[in-house]
Amino acid sequence: MSDPAAKPPTILVIDDDNEIRYSLSRVLTSRKYLVTEAASGEQGIAMVKKGPAPDLIFLDVRMGGMGGIEALQHIRSVNPKQLVVLMTAFGTAQTAIEAMKYGAFDYVMKPFDPAKVLSLTENALKTHADMRAVGDYKPTINADDYREGVVGSSPAMQEVFKVIGQVTASDVTVMITGESGTGKELVARSIWKHSHRATKAFIAVNCAAIPDNLIESELFGHEKGSFTGATVQRLGKFELCDRGTIFLDEIGDMALATQTKILRVLQQGEIQRVGGTETIRVDVRIIAATNKDLEEMVRTKTFREDLYYRLNVVRIRMPPLRDRGDDVPQLVDFCLQNLVKQKKSRVTKVSPEAMAVLTRHKWPGNVRELENAIYRSAVIAQTDAILVKDLPADICGPGLVELITGTPGGGASEALIDAARSALAESMAVAAARASALSLTSGANPPILTLEIAFDFLYASLSNDGELMQRSIERELARRALVASGGDASAAAKHLGLTKAALEKRLKD
Repeated sequence: MSDPAAKPPTILVIDDDNEIRYSLSRVLTSRKYLVTEAASGEQGIAMVKKGPAPDLIFLDVRMGGMGGIEALQHIRSVNPKQLVVLMTAFGTAQTAIEAMKYGAFDYVMKPFDPAKVLSLTENALKTHADMRAVGDYKPTINADDYREGVVGSSPAMQEVFKVIGQVTASDVTVMITGESGTGKELVARSIWKHSHRATKAFIAVNCAAIPDNLIESELFGHEKGSFTGATVQRLGKFELCDRGTIFLDEIGDMALATQTKILRVLQQGEIQRVGGTETIRVDVRIIAATNKDLEEMVRTKTFREDLYYRLNVVRIRMPPLRDRGDDVPQLVDFCLQNLVKQKKSRVTKVSPEAMAVLTRHKWPGNVRELENAIYRSAVIAQTDAILVKDLPADICGPGLVELITGTPGGGASEALIDAARSALAESMAVAAARASALSLTSGANPPILTLEIAFDFLYASLSNDGELMQRSIERELARRALVASGGDASAAAKHLGLTKAALEKRLKD
């Protein structure tokens, strides 16, 4: 709920057209915003430098003297977090690209649609408020402490770390299993880095990515003339990795013929190049990984049983990310810090609401999906923090389409559906975070708080069609009451505080 005693947001309008400044100021002051004006880019920059910084700036692109894009760059150099909306009468691709490239929050077309201007202003001011909320964000880890990239403090990951420590002192063969994207190669590299072979080579081979007719040459090398295209002798990965560690990823995709030769390496430490007769001794530690059920493959004779037992001396099972939710904030911080080091992003923070969404997501693609989501969000983010609006749509959930229309695509406008998606994601995240905090500190009733916050967001997002919102909520409540009562309309009506006739009339409507 808004605080009536709070100071109204401040907005600076920079345009050399007196009529534009006047009309825009009238629209904004209708919502009780405090508006100041500047007649040139130079004057606007001077006002920003003098301070205090406005909550939002509307800046014209084409002005006499300094243009809007140049003024935007100056303003952002003074205050990198300043939110700026560009105004233009020329909606070209160049304008849009330049605006976003130099950090504009958005741009609006002239002549103005007052409703769109006010909606854009509300969104920008909401972003400004979210930015203030993450001002005291403290990273949960220092990425430098996790050079191998294996991050996590959950019980499941602590078990993984224990086994890594136990196998580094010997050359025992290790099998790493787990779903795709859980970080199996990172674990293999960690084992290598902490072993006595750390000064020698580590070579990773993705067995699923190499065709069956080429994998033997890739692993064991070939002699000149051994097959068409073999114009020179080539050393394979095992020879190149002598006294080092080789990581055979997706070994469950390896052909049976190649499996036989891997077994020979494990048993005798010998290889033969394709087309060769010489036996070559190699000293290589093998770490294998797969996301397949090797036990089932052994039963169906698609994986050699003897090779399975040779590889499966020590098993490390990588937990899926959905089973290690406590690790998500640490992984997010690790990703952000690495992106900054690689100069791919300047984003260093995550809003509490966005972190709640990230923690709640099931992550079917595991850590790899999380990394991609953070990278995408950091690129899209218009501030130094990732907000809920920056997250990919599939992370935020399906939205309120079903609540509003009863069925997906059931007649609501695209704009309303988009607003609903955003509203639900925001409300669920904020409600969860605030309810949890309040219940811990004051014993407040979390369900009541959750409902209040959820409806705050719903009302703000859907107030342009309040009748539809009311009908949708009534329909959903009626549906749930009927389900709970086993279809008994009288019982459902009593639960809702209605007469049976009133309920039937609403259902008919």
